Amino acid sequence: MFLLHAIIFSTGGAILALELLASRIMTPYFGVSIYIWTGILSITLVALAAGYWCGGLVTHSSRKPSIERLAQWYLAQPAWAGLAIVGACLVYPYAFHSLASFDLVVGAFIACMVLLFLPLLTTSAMNPLLVAIMTQSAMSAASRRDSKPARGDDRQAAVLEQLDAGSGRVFFVSTVGSVAGVIVTAFVLMPYMSNYNAVLAVALVLSVLSLAGALRPPVPVASRSRLLAVGIAGTLASGGLLAFSDTYLDRMWPARYGGIEWKKTAEYGSLFGTVKILAGPVDAQPDAQLRIYFQDGLVQNTLDAANRSQSFFTYGLEGLVQAYRPQASSALVLGLGAGVVPMTLARNGVDVTAVEIDPVSFEVAQRHFGFDTARVRAVEADARTFLRGCKAGYDVIVVDLFHGDGIPEYLITRDFFNDLRTCLKPDGVAVFNTFVDLDRPSVYAHFLVTLHSELPEIVVYRPDAAGARHVNSFVVASAARLVPPEPVRLRDAPPRHAATLQAMLERPNKLDSETLRRGAIITDARNTISLDIADAQMAYRRLVIETVPPAFLLN
Repeated sequence: MFLLHAIIFSTGGAILALELLASRIMTPYFGVSIYIWTGILSITLVALAAGYWCGGLVTHSSRKPSIERLAQWYLAQPAWAGLAIVGACLVYPYAFHSLASFDLVVGAFIACMVLLFLPLLTTSAMNPLLVAIMTQSAMSAASRRDSKPARGDDRQAAVLEQLDAGSGRVFFVSTVGSVAGVIVTAFVLMPYMSNYNAVLAVALVLSVLSLAGALRPPVPVASRSRLLAVGIAGTLASGGLLAFSDTYLDRMWPARYGGIEWKKTAEYGSLFGTVKILAGPVDAQPDAQLRIYFQDGLVQNTLDAANRSQSFFTYGLEGLVQAYRPQASSALVLGLGAGVVPMTLARNGVDVTAVEIDPVSFEVAQRHFGFDTARVRAVEADARTFLRGCKAGYDVIVVDLFHGDGIPEYLITRDFFNDLRTCLKPDGVAVFNTFVDLDRPSVYAHFLVTLHSELPEIVVYRPDAAGARHVNSFVVASAARLVPPEPVRLRDAPPRHAATLQAMLERPNKLDSETLRRGAIITDARNTISLDIADAQMAYRRLVIETVPPAFLLN
């Protein structure tokens, strides 16, 4: 019985591993809104319920199957699940972009069906199958020990009592396996493998379980040759696609974006979404190519071969720091990206601390974009946790925190802004890089009103992006009265960005009564705007799907 329980342990782990990996695979296509998670969780639960029901239906049918047939079905299920995963991996890189273009919510439900339904249905059906196998084994063993008719009722009662404990053991082992699956996925698969390869690795493990059961059946099976065939098929299919996954997926490259053909030069696994380093144009010499730091559906930055930023937001943040605190001696940067902003401040003589939750960001920034930990103090921590323990008084705090489709909700609450204020000097300033959806201004009003409750002096700047409805919006905030900004001269800014920055600085926007009326204060304990935020996140994800090619989003 050891192998039977080892298999149910492993399939329990596979169920949770697939759910976690599916969420990471789907995020670049469908975002991270509450609607998307509703799809993932509901499809998962429906698949599990259907699997339990189907397994129970088989074991309690009118033509009660033999223990050999039950064992055949039980041992074959992992390989069938592996084959279903292989089928999904052949389809989803080319289909999910179209599903997201069709509709984010409906598409997410369909995507969950493609990724999860069949694998979870087949693996969850194994629980009642194993209970039935244990039932028949116990009944057979009891019959062999005692064949006296007079003691039949007593024997049946004893067997049923034993089976109650056995069925509990089955679900206990499966659940413990699920816990192990979460841990292995979070600390082994996600950091060291792409999500695509991680899913295929799960398929390979499942198929090998069936193959092991065929080679050394723990109980008699109806047809060992058929079980061996499905085990071999699943192992070859999952192992083959895993071995040649790069060959299969490289057909999507080069990919066209922003009028340029791009190629992937490096990829890093991360708990916060796969990081891709992209170079283009593909036919240009390396010293003439641009490079994109792309993560989880977001272009974190674009730089040239000399590590000069080509993204306006870096110059917007640098310019506002220079305008409002030209003599700053200390700065805290929350959110690293490619490391351009903290490095620029450090070169200007500022003592800079950069805080980033994702360790991969530090590796990528150092390896590809010239980030130097000898010049910038690098701290791996969540921004919220770091601020809560912050004792130093900074002249400037730069907030550039994005994940998924915007700033995480727990980083736009009054509690967070209170911690931010205490980390500043009394006359210090905070400079935020944010997005604003001009078609949904109420969402941005919530952010500004909440910020105003802790840092009442606020000025908003927006670059002129003709026709754009979703644009960068920079916010300067302080607890003390803001002095008039100083003239700004950036040494390395491309001429087009320097002109845009100058025009932006000439048009500051103070908070008005309409914004204050429209917004509501968000706290950790009370957040009544989740649906507003979800709608804004979905609007941004639609923009991503419209502009970013499928190859970029493959996670």
